[in-house]
Formats: sequence, C-alpha cells, structure tokens
Amino acid sequence: MSRIALIHALEESVIPIRTAFAQHWPKAMCMDLLDSSLSADLADKGQLDDLIIQRFRDLGDYAANASGQGGQTQAILFTCSAFGPAIDAVKADHQIPVLRPNEAAFAEALHIGSRLALVVTFPPSLSALSAELEQMALQQGQKIEITPVLAEGALAALQRGDGEAHDQAVLQACAKLGDHDAVILGQFSLARSAEPLSRIISCPIITTPDSAVHALRSLLTSAGME
Repeated sequence: MSRIALIHALEESVIPIRTAFAQHWPKAMCMDLLDSSLSADLADKGQLDDLIIQRFRDLGDYAANASGQGGQTQAILFTCSAFGPAIDAVKADHQIPVLRPNEAAFAEALHIGSRLALVVTFPPSLSALSAELEQMALQQGQKIEITPVLAEGALAALQRGDGEAHDQAVLQACAKLGDHDAVILGQFSLARSAEPLSRIISCPIITTPDSAVHALRSLLTSAGME
C-alpha cells in the first residue's frame, strides 16, 4: 500500500482528488493537509512572498515525515494551482516525489497537441499556470498557443454550495472556444465540469486530478513502491 500526502489550499479540491483516487487507485492510502487561508492570503497579497513559501515548506516537511497506515509517506501531491515556486521549494527539500497539481495534465496536453485552452476559476492561477505550461513546452522544444479562459464567478458559486451555477459559469466561459487540440481544466475543483463541458466541446478535456493520480501511480509502480 502506498501512502500519499495531499496538500490543499482550497477545500473545494479535496473531493475531486479523493474521487480520482477512488476511481483510479483505490488501494492508495491518502492523507489530507488543508490550509484554506493560503489562497485567501495569496489573493490579498497579489504575489507569493517568503512567508507563504515557508508555510509550504513547513507543510511539506510535516507530510514527508508522516507515517502510519501504509508506512512512511512515499509521495506528496499539491492540489493548489497558483503556488508553483512554493511547491518547487518543497521539491528541493525532499527526495520523495513531489508533484505540482498541473504538471501531469500539462504533460498529457503537450503530448496531444499545441493549441491548448487553459481554464481556471481562481484569477491568480491564470498567469501562473500559463507561464508553467509555456515553460514545460519550451523545455520540450515545442511551440504552443494558449487560450486562457477565466470562468468568472464559478469558484464563488462552488464555495457557496451551488455546483450547478459553477458548471454553468464554466460552460459560458468556454462556449466560444473554437477549435483546439485539448482543453485543460486547470484546477482540481474544475473536474466536475468535464462531463457537461464534453457536450459542447469535441476535443479532449483534461482534468488535473485524473492526470495526477495516473502519473503518481505510474511513477511509484515503476519504482516498485506501489
């Protein structure tokens, strides 16, 4: 049994990643760490600072050193999409795999093609994730075209418990996307919109929780750690 630490900055990310594990890797032992103030603090400050990065490192230390059912933590998955540099700091601190929330989904999208739509509901994520996707493409020598999409009001609707309004906001934001090789739902909380979105979009729709679970399971299996 593999023990996976999941670190969240939004409560709305917990159910989507738990659902993905239940569907794709039910034998994994998952533990959850949630600091819901991180997203609010980032939105308030407008940028990552040393204090937020240190909070991530502290969470990473706690997660990496946890043990119990399933043994010692074998990997850490962050589900919060706007904190790339902070997550990279945790990666540098530990020998076990530490995954950013979107890297598996981005790798999957880049394998499919170069015309990519990137959908988010948390405004600070849009520039951060676009830069991350561009950097991954550059490292692979791949030229891409990113269509950024902000589904305004969707996250607020989800936070007040109105999932239908969330999905409608996402559908409205994506209604005129046109032809793309793939659409990336760039936040874990957006995974719920994949099915209704598939009714109006014909290209592949990539969700971050599913991609992350597949990537983690493959990584640990190849290392003989599953």
